[in-house]
Amino acid sequence: MTAQATTNGEVPQVHGECSPVGTIFGIERFCTRDGPGIRTTVFLKGCPLRCAWCHNPEGLSRHTAISFAEETCISCGRCVEACEHGAHRVIDAGGDAPGLHTYNRNRCTVCGHCTLACPTGTLEVVGRHVSVKAVLHEVLQDRPFYARSGGGLTLSGGEPTAQIEFALALLEAAKGEGLHCCIETSGYSAWKNFARLLPLVDLFLFDYKESDAKYHLDFVEKPNGLILQNLKALHDRGAQIQLQCPIVPGYNDREDHLQAICAVAKALPSITGVRLLAYHPLGTDKLRKLGIPASESASETPYFDELSRWTNVLTQQGIRIVT
Repeated sequence: MTAQATTNGEVPQVHGECSPVGTIFGIERFCTRDGPGIRTTVFLKGCPLRCAWCHNPEGLSRHTAISFAEETCISCGRCVEACEHGAHRVIDAGGDAPGLHTYNRNRCTVCGHCTLACPTGTLEVVGRHVSVKAVLHEVLQDRPFYARSGGGLTLSGGEPTAQIEFALALLEAAKGEGLHCCIETSGYSAWKNFARLLPLVDLFLFDYKESDAKYHLDFVEKPNGLILQNLKALHDRGAQIQLQCPIVPGYNDREDHLQAICAVAKALPSITGVRLLAYHPLGTDKLRKLGIPASESASETPYFDELSRWTNVLTQQGIRIVT
């Protein structure tokens, strides 16, 4: 059963559904980069961090939203007719010029009527409310691929711990089906949440974004103390951890950060390896479509030679690299 969106983007109650209802912005099948084997990745909405280089801004807010791609709008006015709250207007530009479509998010209730009326896909609802049963049904469609490849389910986001009850219920249901389960996390959550996740997660894909405390606060708007505490606590309690390190030009592509990654990996000898993630600017366009102000982001992806050098430095220090 899939829940219907409420008029204000809140998570609704689902009649007859006992398990928690969550808000997701995507389910991606046949993933090979979100843990071992072939996987299905479920992207949960809601994140406590505000990374300057965020590539999944759809997951920042817990609530559903409207994505507006101005460049594909033909100013047909169908959204104006469909919207009961006056969120859309088409202003006459005069002459033969096409009208100017304006969208007032303050008036929008995210009912989705405009997206159904839009003939070009310019308007799209981002996020949907779902039950554990509905998500698991989709995940289990690829069970044969998981068995052959050692894959399974991965929870990502956003930050999955921002919807801890839904995440726990989904993981418990997946484990009940014998699936291998991963969770991609920033580590920024109360320890009690990770303690509850421990028995249900086979591999934590743990982001290590920035080693310097001041830079971390500048770049993601939260201190890194809690993240480091949770990382060590998970390691000391026997969790399987893969360290995920985004490399972002102009932010953390520094020698001291490289050496810090080496130091953390050596201090946590049981981690399964380190994965270097090259920055890509896909999030910039998504921010614009969602009406979210963009901070100054990286202008380029890391050079292949630079990533290779970082890989060589880590390898020479005996650290396993996950490719």
